[in-house]
Amino acid sequence: MSLHRLVLRTANGLWSLAVSLLLFVAIAYSAFALWDNGRVYAAAGNVQADMQKIKPQILQTERSGSGGDFSELLRVNPDVCGWLTLDGTQIDYPVLQGSSNASYINTDVYGNFSLAGSIFLDSRNSRGFTDPYNLIYGHHMADRKMFGDLDFYKEEAFFRENTTGTLITPDGTYQLEILACLLVPASEKRIFAPEEWQDQNRSRFLAFVKESALQLRGELLTGLTASEEPFRLLALSTCSYEFTDARTIVLAVMKPEE
Repeated sequence: MSLHRLVLRTANGLWSLAVSLLLFVAIAYSAFALWDNGRVYAAAGNVQADMQKIKPQILQTERSGSGGDFSELLRVNPDVCGWLTLDGTQIDYPVLQGSSNASYINTDVYGNFSLAGSIFLDSRNSRGFTDPYNLIYGHHMADRKMFGDLDFYKEEAFFRENTTGTLITPDGTYQLEILACLLVPASEKRIFAPEEWQDQNRSRFLAFVKESALQLRGELLTGLTASEEPFRLLALSTCSYEFTDARTIVLAVMKPEE
């Protein structure tokens, strides 16, 4: 065999080995990624299942409005400030509030590191949900975990058929009426600057909602616009993928339960 053929055969053998190694690494990485994703989703599901066991029961009191019994949840984590449920979805979670909006991005209710994080109230909002505009965040996850189900509100049929929810706090319970679903950039200050939204600005905000909504309950918006009575809004935010830094927003009117 000539030296030239020997060199070619050796080179081909090395090339085949390199390709095989690359394929092995790619397969191994894919398998690890699938395993790791499964672990993340399983952990999120386990935490939710644990929390369901101590979901607060609404207390009946003599005063107007009845809050929930958060004693067990507060023993787990004193940063728990509410419990959010959206009817027709799997969103049924405790709400936390940290000292900053980074506190619970990758931290679960037990205080452990978790890629799924927690559902949390903006740190600029009042812990008691007493602001005119209250903003809650949650990760967008597959398998209907965390705020993944907010995607459903983009669909007209689902939006029309699923219009209610509940927010329980230690001091009161609120029935939620879904008002709108929006798709906005993360830089949209009319959504992500809760401290700037006040009662005197509500007509401007509602006009923005009307212009920007993917889905909208027009009759509810008309009633809010015409009324001179104060009201509170709850905004739920999660990541979306229609464009860079897209966010899905579901807006709900908070009505105190008498």
